[in-house]
Amino acid sequence: MSEEKKSKIDTNRRDMPKQTPEMRRHNFNEVAFGYTEELAVAEASRCLQCKKPRCKTGCPVEIDIPDFISCIVKRDFRGGIRKLKEKNCLPAVCGRVCPQESQCESQCILKSKGAEVAIGRLERFLADWEAAQDEVDLPPKARPTGKRVAVVGSGPAGVTVAGDLVLLGHEVTIFEALHKAGGVLTYGIPEFRLPKAIVAREVEYVKQLGVRVITDYVVGKTRSIDELLDRYDAIFIGTGAGLPWFMNIPGENLNGVYSANEYLTRMNLMQGYQYPASRTPIKRHKKVAVVGGGNVAMDSARTALRMGAEEVRIIYRRSHAELPARAEEAENAEEEGVIFNMLTLPVRYIGDENGWLKEIECLKMELGEPDASGRRSPVEIPNSNFKMEMDAVVCAIGNSPNPLVPSTTPGLETTRRGTLVADPETGKTTRERIWAGGDIVTGAATVILAMGCLLYTSPSPRDRTRSRMPSSA
Repeated sequence: MSEEKKSKIDTNRRDMPKQTPEMRRHNFNEVAFGYTEELAVAEASRCLQCKKPRCKTGCPVEIDIPDFISCIVKRDFRGGIRKLKEKNCLPAVCGRVCPQESQCESQCILKSKGAEVAIGRLERFLADWEAAQDEVDLPPKARPTGKRVAVVGSGPAGVTVAGDLVLLGHEVTIFEALHKAGGVLTYGIPEFRLPKAIVAREVEYVKQLGVRVITDYVVGKTRSIDELLDRYDAIFIGTGAGLPWFMNIPGENLNGVYSANEYLTRMNLMQGYQYPASRTPIKRHKKVAVVGGGNVAMDSARTALRMGAEEVRIIYRRSHAELPARAEEAENAEEEGVIFNMLTLPVRYIGDENGWLKEIECLKMELGEPDASGRRSPVEIPNSNFKMEMDAVVCAIGNSPNPLVPSTTPGLETTRRGTLVADPETGKTTRERIWAGGDIVTGAATVILAMGCLLYTSPSPRDRTRSRMPSSA
């Protein structure tokens, strides 16, 4: 790189305007406002348009990142969103919640020179720009194949594969157990991080492509997988990982002890944050502890603040450096007033005479040698017990797949972790005509990884390498 070119490199990443911490901790409105056109063009202009763009290799769905950024620079926003949707039918979602800092942006050459290009923010900008237009462009569809495919689950994996298969000419129906489509995007991620209108818009786009969505349909109860096979040529299972883990410590049956799944579903899908206007009440707690250090823990803690809690704490058994949450989400939580109790482990929940939580007994921890994941293992410090006064605790330590579908489908093999056994190259399960992908196969992961697991070698009408089920289905 010439000295002249080096001198022209813009190392200043454009910040995205957002609510102040004082404002946002009292409302459920989206925290970040998004880029204006001018900010988006300025940020996009930082891209060096590398001959061998490493950012593409860091994207689980292989978006042509330099091309869509180039469109923004030229103010060809329609061309940019078309380029994005060649590989991603959920750009508004991914632009908001995907961990770009550990994927595409981590590979940006500008990272070593100042600050990487804000790829995720630019993706969000294009998706929001399209939403503001009068109409949405729909890609061409192949001729009808006469094949029918059932997709079980309307989360990111299910919606993505449905959108791909309908473009291949198949007739596709999504079956969703809950009363609203979107899966974890709808019930798991709070309004202030991912507005429900955004999810509804992305689902509506897939419907416009020709996908039928049926809600309130519990596969494994309403109909079994085998009954669906009588009506469909192939089935894709994308039911995610919605079975919460607990720590199996004394007191977990007390009132005021929630799984993150229950807590966030009551808030999001059942509109608990609108109580008493909502018909689904939830108790307003004063002191809330959230056990865990991932994005779900941050979501739960920040939700508790917005519900009026006077004190909200994150309890995590490792140090701040080992937090699995996105740095941005942890920073937002701290700015809003969440207190972090690091190197701390709950060992007992203590209730009052009425069966409600009143205290949490904890142990202090220290870091030992790295475990199998490479993170340093927490080790208990003997006789370090102490108590915290709390009237609610949210357990956000992870999830495993719901066993309903595997337990009602003979011959559908699972691993000891409860995930489905599926070929990593094809997604084919141990049953004929049944495929699977997303968290039901990998275990709990991110939105974009659930979508990315659907990449493989069948051609598509959009010149893509997606759609696990072959065109013959």
